[in-house]
Amino acid sequence: MHNYSDSEIEQDDTPSKTQRKKDMHALQDIGEQLVELERKKLVELDLPEMLLDAILAAQKIKKYGGRRRQMQYIGKVMRNIDVLPIQEKLDAWQNSSTQQTARLHQLERWRERLLTDEDAFTEFAQKYPAADIQHLRALVRNALKEKKANKPPKSFRLIFQELQTIITEI
Repeated sequence: MHNYSDSEIEQDDTPSKTQRKKDMHALQDIGEQLVELERKKLVELDLPEMLLDAILAAQKIKKYGGRRRQMQYIGKVMRNIDVLPIQEKLDAWQNSSTQQTARLHQLERWRERLLTDEDAFTEFAQKYPAADIQHLRALVRNALKEKKANKPPKSFRLIFQELQTIITEI
């Protein structure tokens, strides 16, 4: 049986090779997200110049091997900077995008229900009492007429715009 001294136990605080690899892959994943961003968003992040240059270079590389090496380089550069603010900003953008998508889906569902189900107007009026239901009914009637006559879906679009003004949040 081997007795470990205090100094030997303290040396075990360094991360394992597996943990270091996981950390590197996490940095490369953040790097992948950064490479997918448009230039305007990259500037908004206020990245260090060296990292920004590496990302812009990666965006131009099309060949798999070269891109993979560039992504590894980006991960290496990111080891020397605090990535937490970058990750928080990316998460906030992702969350905002997800919420916007959910809102658009909600508007689409309401439009579809109003076009197909007469009872949907009653439910909509209860949920959104400030809405001009008569105007909405007129738009729906016009949209159905346009569809039947194979005309451009002007009222169909107007319903969506009207719903956007009525439904301001998810």
